[in-house]
Amino acid sequence: MGSLGAILKNPDDFYPLLKLKMAARHAEKQIPPEPHWGFCYTMLHKVSRSFGLVIQQLDTELRNAVCIFYLVLRALDTVEDDTSIATEVKVPILIAFHRHIYDHDWHFLCGTKEYKVLMEQFHHVSAAFLELGKNYQEAIEDITKRMGAGMAKFICKEVETLDDYDEYCHYVAGLVGLGLSKLFHASGSEDLFPDSLSNSMGLFLQKTNIIRDYLEDINEIPKSRMFWPRQIWSKYVNKLEELKYEENSVEAVQCLNDMITNALIHAEDCLKYMSALRDPAIFRFCAIPQIMAIGTLALCYNNIVVFRGVVKMRRGLTAKVIDRTKTMADVYGAFFDFASLLECKVDKNDPNATKTLSRLEAIQKNCRESGLLSKRKSYVLRSANTYGSTMILILVALFSIMFFYLSANHHSN
Repeated sequence: MGSLGAILKNPDDFYPLLKLKMAARHAEKQIPPEPHWGFCYTMLHKVSRSFGLVIQQLDTELRNAVCIFYLVLRALDTVEDDTSIATEVKVPILIAFHRHIYDHDWHFLCGTKEYKVLMEQFHHVSAAFLELGKNYQEAIEDITKRMGAGMAKFICKEVETLDDYDEYCHYVAGLVGLGLSKLFHASGSEDLFPDSLSNSMGLFLQKTNIIRDYLEDINEIPKSRMFWPRQIWSKYVNKLEELKYEENSVEAVQCLNDMITNALIHAEDCLKYMSALRDPAIFRFCAIPQIMAIGTLALCYNNIVVFRGVVKMRRGLTAKVIDRTKTMADVYGAFFDFASLLECKVDKNDPNATKTLSRLEAIQKNCRESGLLSKRKSYVLRSANTYGSTMILILVALFSIMFFYLSANHHSN
């Protein structure tokens, strides 16, 4: 659960955090008993706890397919990210990865921590993959093949232009959006979406991650590859690593704002995609990460801390998003609120201020024209009444815990 200090500052986080904690425990109890499925779901929660919780609500058949899809692509990504693997070894593995998922005996030693375990015991993922329906297998194989080929291409290619940036993000994330759309369609729950919309869903998330993770990636040893496009950062510094130096703080923030403005161009496509979803569980699965993305962009915008430390949504706000995102009204409300928060941070002297404000205005207009803003739940602001009532709930909960603790001690004595 979130820290006590954070909860006292944001008391309305308490109940969502409690529900999130209970959901996490419930998810752990739902891990299937079969060894290969048990490994897959245990590994899913290790490599992405929040993603594991979000997919837990899907119907069993689709949940299994999405779980395996995620782990296959995580394994592929682990090979791409491992800088200790020689290019002549790495490229053939990436290109052939879609065939390895059919091989019970295939594994590869790379990665660290839980990712190393995933690669060493990849046969469990293969076993589970082979139990999926044919439509699911074909969709996963197709996306894995295309993604592996794209990753192999960029092993030997730098991200120079904005076109390169979009192409790379398409290979590593846009294709995930296309693959998920195929899985949703294979389940019979959704129509097949246009590739452009599915691609934008992936690009919005990927660009947010690339922006947020600048410092972690630039400081990684051995050095990881960076994917901020030269076409943007070269307007501000001579070398990308110079953005982290204090003497370049002004240029760093301007470059950051430029990157965020670029990411915002995908927001309207994301709203269009989500508004067309019919299945409530699939809707929540798609909507929660997108709200997290625009919330993270709002926190990062004009924020020098991106180059000094870690910037991420507090755990209580994440819990609140997971708890309150039920309908499209909630999505429009979240996008409107975070776009408004971001708008307040725009410095009129920023080189991209006009472009940034224009994109934020387009997002806000889209949300207003939905006619659903009056039904939204707020993630950003809270009223005094909410503050007071939440404090009462916290006190009641604390007194209840103390009562049961003292009662239990009394009976034991």
